[in-house]
Order: sequence, then C-alpha cells, then structure tokens
Amino acid sequence: MSRQNAAREGYDVFLWFHPAAMRGNPYAQFNLGLLYKQGQAVERDDAHALKWMQLAAEKGLAAAQNHLGAMYSRGQGAPRSDELAARWFGRAAAQGDPSAQQNLGLLYRKGRGVPQSHEVAFGWFYRAAEQGLASAEHLLGECYLQGLGVPVSHPLAMAWFRKAARQGHVGAQRSLALMYRRGDGVEADDAQALCWFRQAAAQGDPVSQRYLGLAYAQGQGVTADPARAVAWLERAAMRDDTEAQYALATLLAGGHGSGDDERALSWFLRAATRGHVQAQYCAGVMYSLGRGTVRDPARAFEWTQRAAEQGAPNAQFSLGVMYARGEGAPRDETRAAEWYRRAAQQGDASAQNNLGVLYANGQGVPHDDTLATYWYRQAAEQGHALAQYNLGGMVGSGRGAERDPLRAYMWMLLAAGSDHEDAGSGSRSAGKTGKPGTGGHWGRALTNRVQAGRRQRGQAPGH
Repeated sequence: MSRQNAAREGYDVFLWFHPAAMRGNPYAQFNLGLLYKQGQAVERDDAHALKWMQLAAEKGLAAAQNHLGAMYSRGQGAPRSDELAARWFGRAAAQGDPSAQQNLGLLYRKGRGVPQSHEVAFGWFYRAAEQGLASAEHLLGECYLQGLGVPVSHPLAMAWFRKAARQGHVGAQRSLALMYRRGDGVEADDAQALCWFRQAAAQGDPVSQRYLGLAYAQGQGVTADPARAVAWLERAAMRDDTEAQYALATLLAGGHGSGDDERALSWFLRAATRGHVQAQYCAGVMYSLGRGTVRDPARAFEWTQRAAEQGAPNAQFSLGVMYARGEGAPRDETRAAEWYRRAAQQGDASAQNNLGVLYANGQGVPHDDTLATYWYRQAAEQGHALAQYNLGGMVGSGRGAERDPLRAYMWMLLAAGSDHEDAGSGSRSAGKTGKPGTGGHWGRALTNRVQAGRRQRGQAPGH
C-alpha cells in the first residue's frame, strides 16, 4: 500500500511540474528533466531528460547547465560530445556552481573537449574546493601530492585531504591514511593510518578494507589478529579487489583464521582469472600439490604458464621444471632451458643453477662448461647452496674455469654450511632456492683468504 501511495505521490509531482515546464518555468523544466533522467514517477528516458535540461540550461539555470554537460560527457540522450560538455560546464562554472567547476577541471586534466592543462584544472578545482565541495578538496589534495599544476607540497596535500576526509569523503580518507602509512611529509604513523583506513573501510572502500586486513595480518600498528585479517580481506575480496583476493588466499593457505585449502584455492582462482600473476602461480602450485583439490598436473601447468608468460620469474622457473620432468606437458629439455633462461636473466637463483646444470650436461642446449660455470656462479653468489656445490665441483676439476682447489673447497664449505637439504646431491639435481650459505667462521675466513689472494695477483674476485 505504501508503495502505491509513493508511486501516486511521484506521479502527482510529475503532473505538477509538467504544466509549469510547458509554460517555460526553468526550475520546473530542470526538475522534470531530473525525473526523466532518474526514472522517478515516469519511465526513464534520457532523450526527454536532455530536452528539458537543455531548455532550462538555455534560460541560465546553473544546475541544469551542469547536468546537461554531464549528459553530453557520458553520451546520455545524445551522442557523446566533450566540446558541448565543456561549453555547458563552463557556463555553470562561471556562475559559481562548484560541481560544474570540478567537472570542468576534470576535462582540463584529461584534455577532453579543451586543451589539456593541469594548471587550469587546478584553478577550477581550487574554486570548487573553496566552496567546501569534498570531492574537489580531494582532487586538490591529489594535485599537491603529485605536483599536478602546482609544486609538490605534502603539507598542503594533507590539509586538503583532511578537509575532505572530515566530510566523510572515502577517497580522501584513504589518501590521508596512505600518507600516514608512507610517511609523506610527516613521520610515518601506523596508528593514524589505521584510524583513517577504518573510517573508509566502514564505508565499504575495498582498498581500505584490504589495508586494514593486512595490518591485522602483519601486526602493523595493531595487535596481530588473523581472524580479523581474514574478515576484512574477505570483505574487500567480495568487492572484487584482486589484491585482497590474493592476500586472503595466501592467509588461508597458510592456515590462518579459519583457513582451509579449498577456500584458498577458490580465492587464488578468482584473482588468477582477473590476471593476478602471483595468484596464477599459486593456483598452479595448489594443483601441482593437490591442495584444496585433486592433484591435476595439466591445470597446474596451465596456470603456471599463464604466470610465466606475464614475466613472473618464480613461475618461469617452475614451468622449466615441469618441462624438464614432463609434468602436465610432454618432456622437453629445450623448452625447459628456455624458461630457465628467462627466469635466470631476472635473477632467479634456482633457475640460474638449473640452467647451469643443462649446460654442464648438454641437455636442451649445447654442452658448454664456461656457460655452466657462469650460471652456477650467478646463483652461488646469491647463496644458493646447490649452485655453490656445483660451482665448487666445476672449479675443482677445472671445467669452465681455471682449476683452483682452494676456491673449490671454499664453495663446497659454503654449500655445506648453508644447511640446505639439496646440498651435495649432485650436479644433475634440480635445485631449489635456499638460505644464503655462510659456511660458518671457517667458511668466511677461507672466502676472505681466497679473495685477498686474487687481489694480490691483480685479478677481480670470482673470476
């Protein structure tokens, strides 16, 4: 019954505005245009909305001019025209309409319908902000933060963000929180950052919800609370925040909160489908290990390949291992070498070691001890224990490098002291990244001795 009354009252409003609009009353024309634009009391009709807005705008009504500009900007009721949008925003802005001033500033920032100019955009944002329009205050803060049209000024950026944030502007609350988190122009303050993240998160901002969840996960500015971390990350993830989906899946896979592998895999897949490269890699790992699902090498290969093709070195290394072992795809040492090389060139120590193994054994690439030694050294200098062991073997036997028993012993000692489970397993093993090896006191002393000897002979260390 109440809906019927509301509909009847809405139609009565329409009947009241329509005769006045037909008589040329600009306020009635504007309100009639709003009814058509919003679909209130009448069926939504952008063409009729544009018609009545234009009539009111031509009579000088600033609000109608701003709405008309917005309709041309979006292509509502007429083909999109940035030039007409700029013209009508300009007329309303000249009358002091703050929304039109902001909208005109945005056109100047993007160069739509007017020449691109951050300086002119800043001027219009400033006029609107001085009238207390929160969204313009936020835009003005961005100008000062990024140096758009004005010199960078963190204090002024923070001042304008704060003005908008106190009016409840979500974007400004998030921007203010990020400034406190990064320490932009102020001493970094996790407590202040969390205060503003909470306010924005409570309004449903997914980015702030994600930051709040990560703070609880990491104990940053608050006592670590995995359950709350999962709760906030899940809120953001449900709003399609891809980074939150990945972070949530990572927490669940680690057994935090009420985590389980099936939920973890589900969120990895949602983020992976949206192109998140590390989520794609992790989905591949889950399928490879059979976590949260039955083991599926083919799907593991599929997701790992997607991440590898986006340039993730850990995925490129894993894809190389899959080709080398024939997991999820036919065994192909040539392709294994190709993917190891891509990861190795990005500094992945495990890929560097495995590429060295292929060169040392002539698998998938021509046999080349010099290149094998080169790649072993690249990985060994990052502390990769198996590469240290392999490099020691090459140097000790004079393969690909001058034979040097002392330096070979040094690398063997470093490998043994790293407490890496793969150390000493032989040069054909596919190594994994381990903790940097130190070899203890004697290993360090031996390293210093070898390097000192090299310098005395005028040779650079490690050559």
